[in-house]
Amino acid sequence: MKKKRKLVVISDPHIKMDPDWSIYCEAKKGGHFVKNREGFDFEGTCWPGESCYLDFSSSKTRLWYARQFSLSKYEGSTESLFVWNDMNEPSVFNGPEQTMPKDALHHGGWEHRELHNLYGFYQHMATFEGLLTRSGGTERPFILTRSFFAGSQRLGAIWTGDNVATWEYLKISIPMLLSLSLTGIQFCGADVGGFVQDPDPELLVRWYQAGALQPFFRAHSAKMTKRREPWLFGEEVTSAIRSAVQDRYCLLPYWYTLFHQAHTAALPPIRPLWVEFPKDTSTFAVENQYMIGGALLVCPVTDPGVTEVKVLLPGSNELWYDTNTSEVHKGARSLDVPVTLTTVLVFQRGGTVVPRRTACGSCTADLQHYTITLTVALDIKGKADGFLYLDDGHSFNYRDQMQFCLRRFSMQAGRLVNSCANDKGLFVSDDKVETVVILGLKSVKRKPKLKSGAKRTSVMFEFDKKRGVLTLSGLELEICKDWEIII
Repeated sequence: MKKKRKLVVISDPHIKMDPDWSIYCEAKKGGHFVKNREGFDFEGTCWPGESCYLDFSSSKTRLWYARQFSLSKYEGSTESLFVWNDMNEPSVFNGPEQTMPKDALHHGGWEHRELHNLYGFYQHMATFEGLLTRSGGTERPFILTRSFFAGSQRLGAIWTGDNVATWEYLKISIPMLLSLSLTGIQFCGADVGGFVQDPDPELLVRWYQAGALQPFFRAHSAKMTKRREPWLFGEEVTSAIRSAVQDRYCLLPYWYTLFHQAHTAALPPIRPLWVEFPKDTSTFAVENQYMIGGALLVCPVTDPGVTEVKVLLPGSNELWYDTNTSEVHKGARSLDVPVTLTTVLVFQRGGTVVPRRTACGSCTADLQHYTITLTVALDIKGKADGFLYLDDGHSFNYRDQMQFCLRRFSMQAGRLVNSCANDKGLFVSDDKVETVVILGLKSVKRKPKLKSGAKRTSVMFEFDKKRGVLTLSGLELEICKDWEIII
């Protein structure tokens, strides 16, 4: 807790049949197990061996299960401990199709065949309630689940389950996550590196680069696989993976803003190209590229040994800026881009503003120590627009006490304006904008000035005419106060 790290532990739905274990005894005495067709406790095998399975379809069982997460009941747990619900389809190693028989009986006499797709959802619900109750309803729970149903997006994150360390599985993870996002399951990801088998160094790098550009991001593998920590494959691999992870952390202010939009307007953080460009038929069949919000187009490298990747840049009236080089490209074309092992293909759409942290630490709590950089990418009319959402990051005060802050950054006619986008928000953030980078400027005819209140002051700037990039630095501008930069 001193390092402000979080711990996520597995909680499976099966309970080892152990008469010396208090949890098993309590669950059996309380009638919390699924029954077989004869009316006795259903028995199946999973990781602990012979087990019984909790009947989460019963509200009584869900309440009992939720209570197990209280700090007084869960020995050794802290407020920094969160939960991962695994094996909750449910997985039964010796069952038909490795799950529960269809004639197993749940609360109210319902057969498992009628509730199978809801089983994991109900466990997820009970776990959420347990963590919520643990804090007295004040802290947001985090629960990852393997099995899910319509509505699971209200309870936590999901991932795509046991995948394989092959290029084919890396490639298919993108349309899988886009499909989930469109159905409302928006906090989603795939196991980086593949769960089973062993990735070669190139595949591992490419999977980290792809995973870092998806909503839920974690590396995970089966216990029988070889060690695959990023530092075991040489400095080139370590450096490439480190860079991808650092870029991910720096982009978290943008991701957090996108999740605010998902929460309030059901807009998925990652979207197929056709969501943003519904009239561009060339985007309809594209599955290897996608948008992060409306501002960033990404094209993960998903083939081995390639030195060039073809990228579709949609929109006849769009401009696209390579985030690696700041080079600008017109839309409605395909681009052949040279790639190396370290290349991550991300393009910022003209007309957008993307907030980033200027640096990252070793966990999200460290990000609060770093200032914000705004990257302003101008469209063909010299305009740009974007948002930044902030709150305390952990409580429900944003909802119950209006402790949130939503700022709008708008560029037009040579003026970048920071203004309040929702005056109901009462959250006062200490965050400051340190740097503004403006892409697509053809010239700078005067020294940029800052207007804050009645004051006008000069700012430090550097203009790269060849690349069309203006960098304003040393700003120290409070994010929650209105200000304007005149260029």
